[in-house]
Amino acid sequence: MATHALLQRLGVEHPIFLAPMAGSGGTPELAAAVSNAGGLGAWGGAYATPDDIADAIRRIRTLTSRPFAINLFAGGYATQSTIDPEPMLTIMRQAHAELGLPPPILPPLAVDPLDAQLEAVLQERPPVFSFTFGIPPAEQLAVLKARDIAIAGTATTVEEARRLEQAGVDAIIAQGAEAGAHRGSFAAPFEQSMVPLATLVREIRAGVRVPVIASGGIMESGDVAAALRQGAAAVQLGTAFLPCPESGAPAAYKRALLDAKSDTTVITRAFSGRPARGLMNKFIAMLEGKEHAILPFRQQNDLTRPMRNAAGQQGNAAFISLWAGQGVARSRALPAADLVRSLLNNESI
Repeated sequence: MATHALLQRLGVEHPIFLAPMAGSGGTPELAAAVSNAGGLGAWGGAYATPDDIADAIRRIRTLTSRPFAINLFAGGYATQSTIDPEPMLTIMRQAHAELGLPPPILPPLAVDPLDAQLEAVLQERPPVFSFTFGIPPAEQLAVLKARDIAIAGTATTVEEARRLEQAGVDAIIAQGAEAGAHRGSFAAPFEQSMVPLATLVREIRAGVRVPVIASGGIMESGDVAAALRQGAAAVQLGTAFLPCPESGAPAAYKRALLDAKSDTTVITRAFSGRPARGLMNKFIAMLEGKEHAILPFRQQNDLTRPMRNAAGQQGNAAFISLWAGQGVARSRALPAADLVRSLLNNESI
């Protein structure tokens, strides 16, 4: 019943939602492909300018007439820092030298771009808006609702889910401990918010009335069926879609996912300054025991971007943020539409 009600509200055929994956992995083409297959495509605009967000929404609309979501970060930006940047710059000089890059330049602390980014979202009016790392101000959520944009927020605990329900969201994305990429925790330290997905879905379903979207470690139709049995109205997948040809992930990133024979993921702040799950690699190892040198989000993310971009272009997975969930060993390379169909290939869905 919950599944039907949520899908009807969003205008979506199947309970298969694409994780937005801000950065190189998510593309308008991938979002549109999932939407065209009857799921809910999504695109992450957290690192994009307002103009780029507007362009992406328009691009998606040229590729599909079906609903899709746009995702932004609602918080998490450090406004001040007492960390001496020199130890981190020393590590980065070594990484840059290995990649043939000039010495790194310390970026400034980022100014939270949400207000300007959201203006672009409001102007273009995508069918669905989702967010993570916090909750936008009530007045912004009210304007989204007034424009008939469905709203989904990310929770890693029941307490966060309750806050999202009080804020008036239409759905809650339950991010289990198994999920790849950045942790969406905002009500407590992430270490206290690493709840296994099955437990999280069950607890949120018991604690709120809002439909729940299960996210974390879901890779195959059996995972989808299990999440729906546990009370989720839909599932959200990121890692599973990264090897798709429509994904913008660098070839070396896709190879690393497909070559994974077991779960070698770790939670690290090395690439961005914020805890995120990804495959272990050389750059993460370079920061082991030196976590005190890591700059805050998103200054660390901006500092490592030239390194990550160059590594992607050079096919060097040692210096790429290989975000992945704990189901990574079951990755497969399929066109997005074929993957959606395979995820539905279970008699209990």
